[in-house]
Amino acid sequence: MTSLLDFKLRRAQLLVHQDFAGALAKLKLRPAEFSVLAMIAKYPGQKQTTIADKLGIKRANFVFLMDGIEARGLAVRHKDKSDRRSHSLYLTEEGVNFVERMVALWQDHENRIVATLGGPENRDQLLHLLDRLLSFGNEEGESDAAGS
Repeated sequence: MTSLLDFKLRRAQLLVHQDFAGALAKLKLRPAEFSVLAMIAKYPGQKQTTIADKLGIKRANFVFLMDGIEARGLAVRHKDKSDRRSHSLYLTEEGVNFVERMVALWQDHENRIVATLGGPENRDQLLHLLDRLLSFGNEEGESDAAGS
């Protein structure tokens, strides 16, 4: 039987995710694409395999994601001069503008969630409690993929 805590955590995660996905839908963007674009914006020139690993996305799935992002004109892959099998990723000018709009939608989403929680102090308390739960799962030397 699922505990009330399990149920409420899962429901809250689903509601927050649905709001996030709904915000991104205005740009015809999925959460996975958001993550990829955010990483390229933060680490321009980073290798495709490095970003895929950091996001925990299988390489084949990542290639598919990048194909779609590249087809939209938001990012490009450049072959590495020293290793032609390797690709470095960069936003296009259109991609930079798109990421600005994407981040604004994400910020609106975050603001809605924080307001629902009752403000920044409650958000910080929730984050602290979630970090405690996450550390419980990492006591045996596991690493938190979201925090690495």
